[in-house]
Amino acid sequence: MGKLIMEHQTCRLFGDVLQRIRYACAMAMVFLMVGMAELLGEKEVIFPELAALAVGLWIVDKRVWKVGRWQILLLMTAGAFAGVCIVRYMTFPLWVNLSLAFLFAALCLMVFRSTLIPLLSACMLPVLLGTESWVYPLAVFLLCLLLILGQISMEKVSLRRPLIPCSSISRSWRKEMVRWLFLWVAMLPFIVLSAHMTYYYCFVPPLVVTYVEFANSKSGFRNRPLQIFMLLVAASLIGSLFQWVGHLYLHLPESIVALCIVACLFLLFECVGKFFAPVGAVGLVPLILPVESLFWFPLQVAVGAAFFIGVAMIVFQQCYKWPKSHLMVCWIPGFLRKRIR
Repeated sequence: MGKLIMEHQTCRLFGDVLQRIRYACAMAMVFLMVGMAELLGEKEVIFPELAALAVGLWIVDKRVWKVGRWQILLLMTAGAFAGVCIVRYMTFPLWVNLSLAFLFAALCLMVFRSTLIPLLSACMLPVLLGTESWVYPLAVFLLCLLLILGQISMEKVSLRRPLIPCSSISRSWRKEMVRWLFLWVAMLPFIVLSAHMTYYYCFVPPLVVTYVEFANSKSGFRNRPLQIFMLLVAASLIGSLFQWVGHLYLHLPESIVALCIVACLFLLFECVGKFFAPVGAVGLVPLILPVESLFWFPLQVAVGAAFFIGVAMIVFQQCYKWPKSHLMVCWIPGFLRKRIR
């Protein structure tokens, strides 16, 4: 019986051939990115949000963000360029520069009426890491271009369904500005406190993306905050462990380490049966961190994820008004719910 169950689970995990090919393409893309960074000796080539974009543009067989293909290229490149400009030309404290990056990305999303929330990460990451090199926006441009061309090619060879044309979003400028300002104000004390205590990875940009996604979205993932929290922490552990053991101890190339990280993350997605794009970005962040930060990174991610998800659920989603049965589904893991029943 146990053998039959194991075989059934294996078929469920690896039965979709097209999905496996899309996974392989995404892994090859990450391998190429990190390999080029190693070859050129430029850490700025490594763009962790690439994994999140690959999940949204290649792996998930539907439109994830309301944005045109070429708007992705424009917005992500503009965000990366703005982030480097803030680092080079703004001499304010870190929390002020991060606020400028956040508000710039928010303004871009409002102007283009887009839901491409990973733009926040593209803009805020160079500010957090102090990136001054123009290699970073150039790398973001080329990587996003490859992702877009790859998506077009996948549709032509029937690896994924063609996207339905993106309809424009009707929004009230006043309401949108107030909402973005409220999002900024709600997270600002945590960022100021964490920066003052030098716990910089509590607000690593993929966590800010998670925060905004939870606050704004009506998608199904807002009904599984505990699951998303566990995925984010697991991704930080996987990324840190592989970077520590694989690269620093076994001296494997970082491209191989990155390949192992995304393979584990995709396996995790398959086991859970759900995707959440920022998890991919969190898993690749350890590749660009100092060695001394790898040990503390998962702990800081856990603290930051708890804060951002908690604030989004309580303040913006007002989950305290939900029925108790709904809250039980959200906050209690499945195996515990079965025991309660």
